[in-house]
Amino acid sequence: MQTRCALIGMPGSGKTTVGRQLARRLQAPFIDMDQLLEERLGSSIRQYFEQCGEESFRNHEEQLLAELTAQDGPMVLSTGGGVVLRPANRAALRAGAGQVLYLHATPEDLLRRLRHDQSRPLLQVADPLARLRELYRVRDPLYREAAQHLLELPRPTVAGLVNLALELLQAGAGAAAPR
Repeated sequence: MQTRCALIGMPGSGKTTVGRQLARRLQAPFIDMDQLLEERLGSSIRQYFEQCGEESFRNHEEQLLAELTAQDGPMVLSTGGGVVLRPANRAALRAGAGQVLYLHATPEDLLRRLRHDQSRPLLQVADPLARLRELYRVRDPLYREAAQHLLELPRPTVAGLVNLALELLQAGAGAAAPR
């Protein structure tokens, strides 16, 4: 099975961790958009946000996603948490990323995972839980719009999410992705 898929979800939902293991199991190339963006920008995303602002960052993100989804061949793509904010990105995911999987997590679960992470620019605020709840309120409907599959397990483990992703990808391999 030649697999193309993209993982979307909130910051800290496990897109990179699950994506690496999923790519290994599928024997497909793994592409981490945040890592590629940092290489292209020559700085961390946090530094870029501080120096150039979110709008400029989102422009680079949109350009990279368009390039990646236009390429042929198998891939497991880990996107940034805010990639769904732009309609063009949601369209690119649906049109060219293969199957799109939404790694769902609640703001409370995310805060437990991210409470000591200083690298995420949107969470460097006085009340990170309130910020996560606001991000979730805005982004959850957009993730659901862009995704063909929702990955949600009670008390998820990386192995459990990878196995569920494999099952969903195999089940959806014969069907055309909804547009």
